[in-house]
Amino acid sequence: MKLVFATHNKNKFKEVQLLLPHTIELLSLTDIGCHEDIPETADTINGNAILKVEYVKSKYKLDCFADDTGLEVEALNNEPGVYSARYAGEPSDSEANMKKLLENLKGNDNRKAQFKTAIALSFKGVNVAFEGICEGEITKSKRGKKGFGYDPIFLPKDKTQTFAEMTLQEKSEIGHRGKAMRQLIAYFS
Repeated sequence: MKLVFATHNKNKFKEVQLLLPHTIELLSLTDIGCHEDIPETADTINGNAILKVEYVKSKYKLDCFADDTGLEVEALNNEPGVYSARYAGEPSDSEANMKKLLENLKGNDNRKAQFKTAIALSFKGVNVAFEGICEGEITKSKRGKKGFGYDPIFLPKDKTQTFAEMTLQEKSEIGHRGKAMRQLIAYFS
C-alpha cells in the first residue's frame, strides 16, 4: 500500500518511516512532485494537519496523512503552540525559536511543557484524526546534538535526557509523534 506523508521535512519523514510497517510504502511531498509549501493558516494544530491533507487530496487525489506539532509551555499560556515553527518569525529557524523561548522563560521556575502532535488521515474516502502528547519541561540551556526543532531544550517527564540526546528510536518510543503514529498504524491493523 502507498501512502503520502504530507511533509518536506526530511527529519520528520525519517522518524515516521522508522515506525511504519514495511507493508506501507511511504511517499513524501517531493516524491509526488509537490514542491510548494502548503499553507498552515489554521488557528489550531489539528486544523493545520487537516489543511495539509485536504490540499494533497484535492490536488493529487492520493491517500495521505499529515501532521502538525506544537510545543505548549504552561508559563507562556501554551505558547508557542500552533506558531511553534515560526515562533521567532519568518523564515522558520529552530535556533532563533529556541533562543526566544529560553529568553521568554528567563527567571521563571515553571518550566512545564508538552509537545502535541495531531495527525489527519484521508484514506479511501474516510477522514480520521489521531493525537499524541508528550509531557515534560523546558531546560535552561540546550543539550544534545540529535533531533530537530526544540529537541535540545525539551526534557520528557521522568527522563534524564533531552530529545536531542536520545536516539531516534528512543525518542519515537516516548514522543508525541510516535504516540500519534502508533494510533495511525493501529487503524490499519
